[in-house]
Amino acid sequence: MGSLPTETMVEERQQQLDLENSSRAERAHWLLNSPDPPGIWHELIGSIREIVFPRKLSSSNTKQPWSSRSFLVLQGLFPILRWGRIYSVSKFKHDLMAGLTLASLSIPQSIGYANLAKLDPQYGLYTSVVPPLIYALMGSSREIAIGPVAVVSMLLSSMIQPVIDPAADPIAYRNLVFTVTFFAGLFQSVFGLFRLGFLVDFLSHAAIVGFMAGAAIVIGLQQLKGLLGIGHFTTKTDVVSVLESVFSSFHHSWYPLNFVLGCSFLIFLLFARFIGRRNKKLFWFPAIAPLLSVILSTFIVYMTRADKHGVKIVKHIKGGLNPSSAHQLQFQGPHLGQAAKIGLISAIIALTEAVAVGRSFASIKGYHLDGNKEMVAMGFMNLAGSLTSCYVATGSFSRTAVNFSAGCQTVVSNIVMAITVLFSLILFTKLLYYTPIAILASIILSALPGLIDLHEAYNIYKVDKLDFIACIGAFLGVLFASVEIGLLVAVSISFAKVLLNSIRPSLQLLGRLPRTDTFCEMSQFPMAIETPGILTIRINSALLCFANANFVRERQEFMITKWVTEEEGDLPEATKKTIQAVILDMSNVMNVDTSGILALEELHKELTSNGIDLAMGCPRWQVIHKLKLAKFVDRIGKGCIFLSVGEAVDACLSNC
Repeated sequence: MGSLPTETMVEERQQQLDLENSSRAERAHWLLNSPDPPGIWHELIGSIREIVFPRKLSSSNTKQPWSSRSFLVLQGLFPILRWGRIYSVSKFKHDLMAGLTLASLSIPQSIGYANLAKLDPQYGLYTSVVPPLIYALMGSSREIAIGPVAVVSMLLSSMIQPVIDPAADPIAYRNLVFTVTFFAGLFQSVFGLFRLGFLVDFLSHAAIVGFMAGAAIVIGLQQLKGLLGIGHFTTKTDVVSVLESVFSSFHHSWYPLNFVLGCSFLIFLLFARFIGRRNKKLFWFPAIAPLLSVILSTFIVYMTRADKHGVKIVKHIKGGLNPSSAHQLQFQGPHLGQAAKIGLISAIIALTEAVAVGRSFASIKGYHLDGNKEMVAMGFMNLAGSLTSCYVATGSFSRTAVNFSAGCQTVVSNIVMAITVLFSLILFTKLLYYTPIAILASIILSALPGLIDLHEAYNIYKVDKLDFIACIGAFLGVLFASVEIGLLVAVSISFAKVLLNSIRPSLQLLGRLPRTDTFCEMSQFPMAIETPGILTIRINSALLCFANANFVRERQEFMITKWVTEEEGDLPEATKKTIQAVILDMSNVMNVDTSGILALEELHKELTSNGIDLAMGCPRWQVIHKLKLAKFVDRIGKGCIFLSVGEAVDACLSNC
């Protein structure tokens, strides 16, 4: 009779094991019989639908009237139709003040940035009218301020000048700028519609920090032409050529009054910037300081007739509405390829700055910004700008900060700013005839400190040395070669870092944490316990492909084959010659190609020849789909595929 309880316990234990095995088999069945993942065309079409159609429409299965569906589509393309219905007078008061404050900063900066882009002043003002209006209709950021920026202006002038000299043929140069703007808008729209934003990400944060710092120094040195009143200046952007041009100009005629006037107002602008940072309530002071500088300096030059004594002035600024430039786009001729290339580079730089600025302020306000929709909005606004005498526009960090500090609530502040600039074009351009060039140079110089972030560069150095190399490479490339070389160096180093991490993924031995069912890397958690008779290895790579398959195979031979044959003696004595199963944790592997599958097949053959089983835990959707198509699942057996590493270990232990 005493054996009955023992028999009962054995039966209960057996039933429990059978239940666990059936549950494990059921979960493995879910994994192996999951639906096929969507193809590439399905994903592309789906991404376009997500951009164009709002979530309500794409997720709704109920039939809606055609008019309702059409309105939802329009809301997806033009977010202003969604939030505009609940827009209030109180919000408009804030947006009105923010827009007027923004315009006071935008007008002088736009004139200065047009000068930096080697265009007539009115084209900078044009760029502050149409693109902000288009973005207000299609954009989703509430705080971003749209218009010309220093880096893109310098980028265009430095890359287009070698193709067409603006001094020799200003009309052809301007036409090429509009064509570049068209291509920039086209590329930005395509990036957004087809979710190709990852292309922008190849210009890493560290590379952007270095590029911006180098560009700021180059821009600052180029402003010496206006600050010193130099007549003949180099068209190159590297620091050596610029300094040579500056020093050689001292042997020719130059006018110190330009320097005195420019430095005086530069000190005033920097002082206003300092006051605004010390006292947040005085945010408006640095915002209106550039406009005050333009008004005061213009009045001084007019009253003293300083232009007769060598002070260089803007002279005529063409007023009126934006003229059409559709007929000036050049889609034929020898420079089409150059225009497309410069447009692509400008699109990436402009998108990088705009998305970074938009997301920074969106996180402060606590809402999400869809980067792909922002790319579409940026693309369409630059396409429209190329047809209305504008050059490449994007989000400006300095003006966005002013817009945010001024209390903007929506993108209506951009509309107010654009309308104010438009009225200035119609009514006040004649008053800017005597505006000194040196003041425009001082306005640009005062905005440059915000582009140099030494604190962030130091943080990059502390966190990741390879990132810091990319940062320094971009900085030195822009400074001593050209903007194009700086970008190429930055992208090359960033891409090399990605390749290095991809082709040399780490393979880590896993162990179970005490008193848990969690498996972790034993190198990170020394307290993790290795399972006797079982090697559990994690492949730390998002892609198992041709680039890293050989390296993974070599690491597998080192970690498995040599351990099994005792050539290295890395395993404890208790586990030597007792390895019965190898479990691969595939949770980090998002995709696999034929080379990766071939590496897994060779591993399976190696282990089988040594009498060792191979199992897999947590394979991802694309991975298990391709393993089934390649018949690899049939080779190792469906019973060797598990939903988790823990289940794989338990199954191997029960079979031992």
